[in-house]
Amino acid sequence: MKTTPEHNDRIAKMSFASVYPHYISKVQNKGRTKEELHQVIAWLTGFDDIILQEFIDNKETFETFFKKAKLNPNAKLITGVICGYRIEEIENSLTRQVRYLDKLVDELAKGKKMEKILRVS
Repeated sequence: MKTTPEHNDRIAKMSFASVYPHYISKVQNKGRTKEELHQVIAWLTGFDDIILQEFIDNKETFETFFKKAKLNPNAKLITGVICGYRIEEIENSLTRQVRYLDKLVDELAKGKKMEKILRVS
């Protein structure tokens, strides 16, 4: 499935704070922890707990969130389908980065080992 400009714009304007509680409940409902979620987010973005909380408190958009991120060089190893989209085929870089995060959260919730999630060789 191909993303549309409207879809990409909607994702860019969505606040990280609006999605974060869903990430928390998704992983905790499957027996994973908030700390593990933060480890995954830190791996992808370089953000620590303090910076994450600032994004939440300030209701920053995903556009701002990923502009300030230092994306892990191994993020390109995140592939597969999430939300009906094949990640490696998403042309819009911001949408692809948000789907990277969605995929990592999904893998965490599915019980994958942290080494696999963090693409450790």
